[in-house]
Amino acid sequence: MEETISIKDIFMTLKKRWKLIVLLTLIAALCSGTISYFLLTPVYQSSTQILVNQKQSDNTLDSNQIRTNIEMINTYSVIIKSPAILEKVIDDFDLKQSVDQLSSKITINSQESSQVFTLTVQDGDPVKAVEIANAVSETFQKEIKGIMKVDNVSVLAKAEIKENPSPIKPNPILNTAIAIVIGLMAGIVLAFLLEYMDNTIKDEKDIETLLEMPVLGSIQKMSQVHSKKGLNIKNGK
Repeated sequence: MEETISIKDIFMTLKKRWKLIVLLTLIAALCSGTISYFLLTPVYQSSTQILVNQKQSDNTLDSNQIRTNIEMINTYSVIIKSPAILEKVIDDFDLKQSVDQLSSKITINSQESSQVFTLTVQDGDPVKAVEIANAVSETFQKEIKGIMKVDNVSVLAKAEIKENPSPIKPNPILNTAIAIVIGLMAGIVLAFLLEYMDNTIKDEKDIETLLEMPVLGSIQKMSQVHSKKGLNIKNGK
């Protein structure tokens, strides 16, 4: 037997289970907000800009040298997160973390055809994020001369401490919005699942669908008051 679902059936199912849908949505939003505001550790971000530019003996620009500087950024991105740089930073600034832990906080970003790349540090302390970003940049600028035998790196912009730093994550508003959507979808899916699993017969339409036969008549349900009145009349009271 093939069953079809009409728009009216969908609407009636949603109307019937609207309390369940709203409840799941509210629970998801409440859980997400609680976790975002009270359980997750805020993460702050600070960045420095580093310029790769070989010093020229005259004022002319060498396109080949510029291209070489741009290509060197990929190599520098690896070196800057290597133990050769990070161990020096940890020792000089007495950081209580390993090379791997420090490396996981550092991200290198560069734009195509640009001699400038950005060093970004994320940390739970906004002041420490600034200090680490500047420390890594300065150490890299000093050490790269001996590692690569070149002097083409300079710090273009240092990280600065803001008056009221805001964490980049978690984002409670975004997390709550996502949770609302997920809770709403979960509620709708559960509502249709419960309706699908409900095999009870509720009205004449269900009987017609189950037996594939028309219903000729039905007996209305009598209330308890009317039942007693009918019984009294029968007994002559």
